[in-house]
Amino acid sequence: MILFNAERKMQMLKQDDISALVAAALEDPAAFGRLYDQYVQPIYRYIYSRTYSIYEAEDITSQTFITAYESLPRYRERGHFSAWLFRIAQSKMNDHFRRSRREVGLEAAERIVEREDVLGLLIQNEELTQLRSAIKNLNAEEQDLIRLRYVADLSFAEMADLLGKREDAVKKSVYRLQARLKSQME
Repeated sequence: MILFNAERKMQMLKQDDISALVAAALEDPAAFGRLYDQYVQPIYRYIYSRTYSIYEAEDITSQTFITAYESLPRYRERGHFSAWLFRIAQSKMNDHFRRSRREVGLEAAERIVEREDVLGLLIQNEELTQLRSAIKNLNAEEQDLIRLRYVADLSFAEMADLLGKREDAVKKSVYRLQARLKSQME
């Protein structure tokens, strides 16, 4: 059984292309639209996987891109633009949860699959329930690794940049999580 088979829904641009878009957006605000188009779906899916509310996810996604647009002149290319953008999204989610004083677990994974086929899973309801339970038992950091890799569709390099870890360490952590979840599913 393949635990997660996340296919890229859109063709991600190369880092050089992203750098060129960032430079263009600094010169012409209309060029920011290409960056928005490139990242709006991964950011939205990531936020939705935490909030399970279309309205909250849309609101936080909007806040993320407004902040990114306003902060673009301060962006420094020290890594992946996506990691910088996801840091903003995480900050906006933290603000949201701090204001609302509630955390949402991964219990609505089945609804995500049914509504948007975000993860593209071909798992029966019983297997999904078992998987949801296994993921729920992971600590918050492990759940975030799953979200970043399979909901937001980030590469290992992007995840490493975002988390401030080495790429091979992130890759090893994700593969260990997969193996652990797979063994729990069997």
